[in-house]
Amino acid sequence: MDERNAIEAVVRTYLDGLYEGDADKLAAAFHPTSALTQVWKGDLTIVPRDAWLDAVRNRPSPKAQGLARTDEILSIAQHGPEMAVVTLRCAIPPRFFTDALSLLKIDGRWQVAQKVFRTELRG
Repeated sequence: MDERNAIEAVVRTYLDGLYEGDADKLAAAFHPTSALTQVWKGDLTIVPRDAWLDAVRNRPSPKAQGLARTDEILSIAQHGPEMAVVTLRCAIPPRFFTDALSLLKIDGRWQVAQKVFRTELRG
């Protein structure tokens, strides 16, 4: 598998896990030290991966709610043999997200090292 396909496969695992509410898939895509960072209502919010996974386990998944899947990879940029940045859109209505995922190739495997995102409320 070439590098771009390997990067996209990690991102697809993330998007599948998000839609299905599958914390194990999400954990496989995100490095244990990763965090999710956003500015929400003017404040910087940082959620460690494991706290986020707990939240995912304790909420109904978009799939279980019968919500349409609307995720889209906007760009994949590889910056050398060990770093990539992926921009995407996804949604858990009424929240719509734009994500910037920083991936690093660690121990021969691409993993999300950091997620910076923006949330938009609609409806």
